[in-house]
Amino acid sequence: MSYISTRGMAPELTFEQAMLTGLARDGGLYVPGEIPQMSADDIAALSGLPYEETAFRIMRPFVGDTFTDDEFEDIIARAYADFGHVARAPLKQLDSNHFLLELFHGPTLAFKDFAMQLIGQMFQVSLARAGERVTIVGATSGDTGSAAIEAFKGLENVDVFILFPHGRVSEVQRRQMTTPVEGNVRALAVDGDFDDCQALVKDMFNDFEFRDRVRLAGVNSINWARVLAQVVYYFSSAVSLGAPYRKVSFTVPTGNFGDIFAGYIAGRMGLPIEQLVVATNQNDILHRCIQGQGYHKGPTVPSISPSMDIQVSSNFERVLFDAYGRDGRAVAQLMDELKQGGFDVSQGALEMLQETFTSGRASEDETRATIRATLEASGELLCPHSAVGVKVANEKRDPAVPMITLATAHPAKFPDAVEAASGVFPPLPPRMADLYERSERLTRIANDLGSVEAFITEQIAN
Repeated sequence: MSYISTRGMAPELTFEQAMLTGLARDGGLYVPGEIPQMSADDIAALSGLPYEETAFRIMRPFVGDTFTDDEFEDIIARAYADFGHVARAPLKQLDSNHFLLELFHGPTLAFKDFAMQLIGQMFQVSLARAGERVTIVGATSGDTGSAAIEAFKGLENVDVFILFPHGRVSEVQRRQMTTPVEGNVRALAVDGDFDDCQALVKDMFNDFEFRDRVRLAGVNSINWARVLAQVVYYFSSAVSLGAPYRKVSFTVPTGNFGDIFAGYIAGRMGLPIEQLVVATNQNDILHRCIQGQGYHKGPTVPSISPSMDIQVSSNFERVLFDAYGRDGRAVAQLMDELKQGGFDVSQGALEMLQETFTSGRASEDETRATIRATLEASGELLCPHSAVGVKVANEKRDPAVPMITLATAHPAKFPDAVEAASGVFPPLPPRMADLYERSERLTRIANDLGSVEAFITEQIAN
């Protein structure tokens, strides 16, 4: 299995190389050269299996010879051992043929744990085997950072620096990043928004002298291994509702397009999907693009669903690569235009996007109303991001086709917004009950590449 860059100018890599590299040296994102296929019999055989066994079968073809079967099974077992639900990703029925896929039973109460716990274990095995150490740098709008710090804290072969927008994440999200005491993980509060943080990370990867000197690696959703881990729960949930013998639909609240892209890959592998619905909040650049209005950046407006407050959706580049016939030069041109504010999508590419995805948006008031209405109708308390998904799913779903809406975070991660909408304060699970009392450790830093690089260099030297 080889991996190629979406911009066509970087060398092909193995899975292990792509995992440890993150962003390609031409600025692109790695994708598989070919997508492994699963037959209807292969998919049907997943019925009733533990989540870990499903994960092994789905991901094994992508991994190649990076890990032996025994190593990979052990990695998966360790990754999900601390999840708070034996099913790992249980389904809960909201309404007739509408189901909520609960992805918040991991250590940091968000869907990012599915990928980050796995990638942390893969990094550790790979680096320990080679006797190497890397510096991981990531940007977060809230959940990726805490999931990365939780997954990598205390590991011997990595230093981790997470950039988050100062004042633009929830208190729970911030404290999950700033309260770990392990010295190899550090949280940096950047004076800017998420897009600024993400741009700093990309600039560090494109500063090849710095990148090589500190052995930079990335675990944002730019890392293919992150996307791969998320493909699994599309299969596990769909099979629970009758796949491959009937189609299912998915609605995904998304800002950076990684989670919905994982669903796209599941479909490419052979999972029968009726609809893939992109759900956005008021920062609706993805919705506008799929509706044919081009991909043009505007101001990022803070919302009660902050993990979706994004204008530059990194993983959208991956689907554009397919939409433009895997023409790396065309994608590179689009990304150059994006730096100037945005781009229009060609007719052929737009047709592919509209054949593959449906989209919708939820305003702040609609998100709050959905939290209230869902609690009243089903007793289910939603986080604001999950509420965006439920609102859009209710508009788009065909009552005859099972709809699975991804519940991406526990409501306790956003207690103020949830309480304001519902009148119910969502408590943290018992294992995190003392989070508000733990001491915080963070560094506030300017939105400046030189300052960030200097800080990282100083810290890893100590």
